[in-house]
Amino acid sequence: MEQTIEIFIYIHAFFGGIGLITGLISIIVKKGSSLHKKSGKLFSFGMITSSLISLPISWMPNHENLFLFLIGLFTIYLVLAGNRSLSFKSKHKTCANLTDKIISASMLFFSAIMVILGIYGVLSVVTNSILFLFFGIFGVFMAVKDFRFFKTFTQVKNAWLRSHIGKMVGALIASITAFIVAGIGIGNLIAWITPTILGTLYIIYWIKKVKSKAVVSKI
Repeated sequence: MEQTIEIFIYIHAFFGGIGLITGLISIIVKKGSSLHKKSGKLFSFGMITSSLISLPISWMPNHENLFLFLIGLFTIYLVLAGNRSLSFKSKHKTCANLTDKIISASMLFFSAIMVILGIYGVLSVVTNSILFLFFGIFGVFMAVKDFRFFKTFTQVKNAWLRSHIGKMVGALIASITAFIVAGIGIGNLIAWITPTILGTLYIIYWIKKVKSKAVVSKI
């Protein structure tokens, strides 16, 4: 049984590596270019596959880890929602469909669970409970923002692009964090949180850049 689990872990790591490499390529090359689109598709495939494999692993004997299970769901949400954001570019799309709402509602549900577990863990002085709280609050924020986006995307220029950038960079952050924690073996609080902080600053930079271009085009 353990040997089978190890094989799945290696496969999980392999596709995670594909996601990490292609994700880094996609943010380095010119946005919207052919290479950006191709690397983005490989990134999505790698991250979704890796995360799906991690879900059953996190429930296997001697590998039980509720936090990694929830982070796997978090990553799947980011990739799915990030790719779904592209559909809002179409002028023919005037509202979010059921699939969009289910993805975001699921994230809101699981993030709320993380917040509850985090609060309980912090009060009970359980190790690393702050991680549940940190990522749970972050997830709730993103899911709530999704539903606001669904109502206003037709009124805000390039709203789809801001959503796409935020979600896909968020998924890349998850990939980098996994590499640091699982690949290199640095599992302290700083290793878990630092990529998210730096990645968020990168997202803010690009969103401001997109906003400034929108303002210039209006002028």
